[in-house]
Amino acid sequence: MTHSVLLKNVRPMSGPVTDMLIVDGRFAEADVAVPDDIETIDGDNAILIPGLVEAHTHLDKSLLGLPWYRNEVGPLLLDKITNERNSKIALGIDPQVQSERQAILSMAKGSTHIRSHVDVDTVHGLKGIEGVMATQQKMRSWIDIELVAFPQSGMMTRKGTVELMDEAMQLGCEVVGGLDPCAIDRDPKGHLDTIFSLAERYGKPLDIHLHERGEMGCFSMEMIIERTVALGMQNQVVVSHAFCLGQPDRQQVAQLTEQLAKAGIRIMTTGPAAVTAPVIRELREAGVVVCSGSDGIRDTWGPFGNACMLERAMFLAQRNNFRRDDEVEVALDVCTHGGATSMDIDNYGITPGCDADCVLVEGESLAEVIASRPVRKRVMKRGRTVAENGQCLLQSP
Repeated sequence: MTHSVLLKNVRPMSGPVTDMLIVDGRFAEADVAVPDDIETIDGDNAILIPGLVEAHTHLDKSLLGLPWYRNEVGPLLLDKITNERNSKIALGIDPQVQSERQAILSMAKGSTHIRSHVDVDTVHGLKGIEGVMATQQKMRSWIDIELVAFPQSGMMTRKGTVELMDEAMQLGCEVVGGLDPCAIDRDPKGHLDTIFSLAERYGKPLDIHLHERGEMGCFSMEMIIERTVALGMQNQVVVSHAFCLGQPDRQQVAQLTEQLAKAGIRIMTTGPAAVTAPVIRELREAGVVVCSGSDGIRDTWGPFGNACMLERAMFLAQRNNFRRDDEVEVALDVCTHGGATSMDIDNYGITPGCDADCVLVEGESLAEVIASRPVRKRVMKRGRTVAENGQCLLQSP
């Protein structure tokens, strides 16, 4: 759905006050005539930024709106994966309802695009994919949702998962997902050959969870880089988390970073507090695109998360010791343009010709907006208001 409107008294990226015209859902050139009867919205000197990009989350898993879940899960990654797979049955999680609840919360917080990794496994089959796809279709005029077919429980170790991944891509998933080829699947060659083959077969990009740390993670990363280059998939691969890039051996990381830049591989980091993490400054200086996301929100893995990508920018800034205003602004760029580039979003931004996916937020500067994270004054999707004063115009189920 498109809409034309005049935004008055707004400050694009905290710059000078100006008016911005939206015609048929896109920002218009400054010299375009403004119709006398056009709808006018007074921004009252609020800052205008592009829509925030939630480039990594799990819409099918959230427990938003459900009774409090008492977490007593073991410390290992496999403990969390197994518990989650079983809990979906015990808790009666409906992927469509839960994904809609989280998407509505994301809109209220200013996100206009979401990339969601959705579980594919031999216990639940494609229920998660079907549920999130239903939300994707239901809300397509409100927010853009992209699905990653994600083998959370492993592929090579669970017979039948590869076939389900293929079915998920046939259903219309936009991205092929992968997970820890060594630590989870115990078969790095088999795992990576499989997901790269699926990507090649369906002409889709890849987004690979890589929790593996140290030498193991670096080995997997090298294999990902090799395949990306060999198959001509430059600028079509995201490695999510990439904890190995935060290891102490900075010379080895620098060599990997150079290869990542040449291969056009993007890195997603949440700015985690408890594990090694990629260094944003190093990656960006080398030419690597960096994006971010909330990851799991109020799920069986942990009780935290509120879908606020401004808060995520704050976490990134804190983790990377960004203190100067220009450094803090980098964290916002990661959560906007970094996500848009990683997801290959067309017509993104707040310049003429871009889709009018944008957020109005009060503050003196971009750094203050991240530091204080005020309620989003208005969120627009293609020029149409979808949230106002911190509330989405859709009611949560």
